[in-house]
Amino acid sequence: MDQLQRPIGYWLKHLDRLIEASFERIFADEGLTRRDWQVLSTLDAAPMDDGGLATALGPFWGQGAVTLEKVLDGLSGKGWIRRGPDGRWTLTTEGESGRAGIAARVDGARRLVTAGISEAQYNATVATLRRMAGNLEGAVAR
Repeated sequence: MDQLQRPIGYWLKHLDRLIEASFERIFADEGLTRRDWQVLSTLDAAPMDDGGLATALGPFWGQGAVTLEKVLDGLSGKGWIRRGPDGRWTLTTEGESGRAGIAARVDGARRLVTAGISEAQYNATVATLRRMAGNLEGAVAR
């Protein structure tokens, strides 16, 4: 089959795998996982307790994913996060520094994904994918 004739599902899965592999390399270099990164990014925006983190990250963590408790234990053990007296988790100074360094590499990977694509093309692609997802959401829920 000609590459251009492959269906959108092929390209979505192929791109997703490539993005995952790219990000996993970045995180592995720091001894982290994507789940660690998601917690660090979420806590960078605002301190949160376990329930807030579970709600914020729930859509990204499917069946079989590592537990939030395990990720929090690992990041706490690494000295990157700490739980305050109010029960909310925050980044430590070391965690802020580590997250910022990784963020620069993640931003570079994101720029690579969109290299040669105009902002209008990117926005049109996202709008099209959002519409396609919306078309199926009702049908799948039935």
